[in-house]
Amino acid sequence: MLNMQAVKESTAGLSEIESEYIARSLMRDSPTVTPQHTCFEVLDVLARHPEVIGLPVLENGFAIGLINRGIFNDEMAKPFRRDLYGRKSCIAFMDKQPLVVPETMSIQDVSFKVIESGGKTLNDGFIIVNPENQYLGIGTGEDLVKVVSFLQAEKNRLVMESINYASVIQKSFMRSSRDDLASMLKDYFMHWEPRDKVGGDYFFCKKFNDGFFMALMDCTGHGVPGAFMTLIMAAFMDHLLQDNNRTDPAGALGLINRKVKTALGQISEDNVVPIHPEQHERSDDGMDAAFIWVDQANNKMVFAGAKTPLFCLPSGEADFVVVDGDKKGVGYTDTPLDYAWTNKTVALSKGDMIYLTTDGIIDQIGGLKKIAFGKKRLMQLLLKHRVKSMEDQCEAVLRNYYEYQGNQRRRDDVSFFGFRHN
Repeated sequence: MLNMQAVKESTAGLSEIESEYIARSLMRDSPTVTPQHTCFEVLDVLARHPEVIGLPVLENGFAIGLINRGIFNDEMAKPFRRDLYGRKSCIAFMDKQPLVVPETMSIQDVSFKVIESGGKTLNDGFIIVNPENQYLGIGTGEDLVKVVSFLQAEKNRLVMESINYASVIQKSFMRSSRDDLASMLKDYFMHWEPRDKVGGDYFFCKKFNDGFFMALMDCTGHGVPGAFMTLIMAAFMDHLLQDNNRTDPAGALGLINRKVKTALGQISEDNVVPIHPEQHERSDDGMDAAFIWVDQANNKMVFAGAKTPLFCLPSGEADFVVVDGDKKGVGYTDTPLDYAWTNKTVALSKGDMIYLTTDGIIDQIGGLKKIAFGKKRLMQLLLKHRVKSMEDQCEAVLRNYYEYQGNQRRRDDVSFFGFRHN
């Protein structure tokens, strides 16, 4: 019998486990018969072995057929069948073309073979042979289903363990940014919530003596593909900013655009990444982003956006000032290598509130009309709660966002940043 507990407790990698679970691991000992056995003798064998579903028929050590218990008993129960066939060879009621698989065949290939052969193999079982095609034992559909199920569960476990660890790595990349934000700002929030365990949103902050640089990025995709892109961006951002370029967010966007396009080969129309000899797939990955330099000494801010706006709520004013970004994303194939984003300078006064968000909140479908949450609703909520601390404002927005989403599927990662100038 199969030792399923060994699969449950295994700490090996999936490839190692799959290499252990081959056709031989499904093999059961079974009584066998030969063409010389009569149908009466087969009835006796089946009566003595009630666990047997398929009874192999061998000739000189080679399997020539398989007798199904149910079919055989039904045939022998028909009128006059025992009188006619009882003393004749059992091959009269055997399946002459059972599924035969080599002992080294992978479980995946065995399952494909079983599916191709139809439902009868799941019921009857299949013959397992050695390299010389000699009979070794029999496999059952029940055992095959069990192993496939356990391997699938093990695969899911290993994938989830990897994703959980990847989440730890992704969060660790943002830890220093959180530390810099906390040291530079008194009243702020930074909410980062991937749709899945890991995500395609990323934020970066680096402090300097006279201010700080903040970047909020929405990379292509979400989940594992998006997380891979954030790691690429994180590696670039970590070496991007120097004392001489920290005040130029547009220049930083241009520089990272060139780095992304070069790294991913998104430079010319001839760029293709071969996936299959007869297929080609073009890489078209990048990010939408908002980069800001906050000059705390001189009370001003420089903003550059790649398809991402900046929301400003001046102290004492009744409404927002929305500063739109440029209409090109970073790194994509339709963004020129030398594309130049635009810096926009915003004067800051004490109490001014600044907000950045990726499109996870704005684009979320929900509400009675099943429409997007939208920028207008976001700004109305912030206006309603403007006298609260920034953390309380964030909590109020997210509470409304979750209620608005309701039973709708989450569309994207959510990243939301805000601070009050002091």
